[in-house]
Amino acid sequence: MYNDYNSDQNRSEYEYHYSYRSDSDGFQPTRTPAPIAPKKKGRAGKIIAGVLCGALLVGGSFGAGWYLNRDKDDSRSNESQVMVSDRPLTQVDTVSVTGNEKMTFSQIYEANKNSCVSINTSVLAGYNFFGQPVETPSSGSGFIITADGYIATNCHVVSGATSVQVTLNNGKTYTAEVVGSDADYDVAVLKVDPGEDTLTPVVLGSSANLNVGEDVSTIGNPLGELTFSMSRGIVSCVDREINLNGTPFNMIQIDTAINPGNSGGPLFNSYGEVVGIVTAKTTSDGNGNAAEGLGFAIPIDDVLNMIKDIMENGQVTSHAYMGVSVSNAAQYPASGVRSGAYVGEVVEGGPADQAGLQVGDVITMLGTTTITSYSDLTSAVGSSKTFQAGDTVTVTYVREGKVYTTELTFGSTLDKPQEEETESQSAQQPDGYDSYGGYGNSYGGSYGDSYDGYGNMEDFFNQFFGGYGQRAS
Repeated sequence: MYNDYNSDQNRSEYEYHYSYRSDSDGFQPTRTPAPIAPKKKGRAGKIIAGVLCGALLVGGSFGAGWYLNRDKDDSRSNESQVMVSDRPLTQVDTVSVTGNEKMTFSQIYEANKNSCVSINTSVLAGYNFFGQPVETPSSGSGFIITADGYIATNCHVVSGATSVQVTLNNGKTYTAEVVGSDADYDVAVLKVDPGEDTLTPVVLGSSANLNVGEDVSTIGNPLGELTFSMSRGIVSCVDREINLNGTPFNMIQIDTAINPGNSGGPLFNSYGEVVGIVTAKTTSDGNGNAAEGLGFAIPIDDVLNMIKDIMENGQVTSHAYMGVSVSNAAQYPASGVRSGAYVGEVVEGGPADQAGLQVGDVITMLGTTTITSYSDLTSAVGSSKTFQAGDTVTVTYVREGKVYTTELTFGSTLDKPQEEETESQSAQQPDGYDSYGGYGNSYGGSYGDSYDGYGNMEDFFNQFFGGYGQRAS
């Protein structure tokens, strides 16, 4: 007998194609199997039978459920499904900076993004073979401090610039004028004419209120291309003294991501207030050991008066000027004093000369501050938080083994002589010798070591700012 199941009318959609036929030699009778003796059913058999029945019931239930849902699931059996959340986009509440309430990082960004600027400059890099000037682009960051267009940034961002362009978050670009700068504290003030545009200034806070571990953030222009990027971190240290070629910089140490191009941008506290000016990142120590998470910002309390002074006078006029050149007393055993600032030169007619100080004196105290080295005097005189032009202080000094005091009234750094230091004078100065008359390395003479954007602070800034060609500061 031959049954054909290959025809279309005899097969269903899910059946295989097959055929059945009898043996080719003809019909074979069915053989009756030999009887099998029944086995006795014991307790084990009953248990097994029960288990099998239970399995059949469970399997039957599963099979029935699968069958009932088969049509529903078959439509999706061959599809790759991607799970997509239908949660609506989180709306960031735009709030104003009041200094009374903490803000989320998103709120800080929304409240301040229109107060931050990217700065692009052209810098004279030299002259070509034909004597024509060669300019290179440079970039940095800044922030608006007044609604009429004053902007704060770093001195090295605009140092040597032949043109300065300032761009807001909305894409509007203005030509900026450099009102003035201070290389010693690395601050500068720019001015743009907003015309009929409305500018939004930041809210300034106090860096003195910062605590280690507090959240901070910045908005800047990393690499000169990734404009208006926000990065966050914590305060790693406050009042960190960074000594650069004898010049102490009081810094806020942070672990916020800082890159070339972030220089001059604002450092925000958790209330959205500006508490510092981002200025530097170090990638290695003096021995070339790699470092990560080391960023620095200038405390806003240290430079706010200077910024106001530049806005009013075009330069900083408040730096205290003493009119002496000093070095470490330990280098002069004949003085009989092992610690202090040894006076190597007194500027004629300067504040120190008028106070009666002489060459060979060793200054041991300035007001209530103990002076153990020339760097102590640098820090004390140079800090705008301690002394300014016109302030009077008691100077304690040792002369020929005896202790004396005198009253000294600081002058302004605008009064200090501008003579160039000769090679012979430099050769006579021992290691660590510094000249004191204003903040930085010029305190009565002209040490000529202030930072100019490419300048002499190679141990710190030039690790990531330096070099010609395109640069982001």
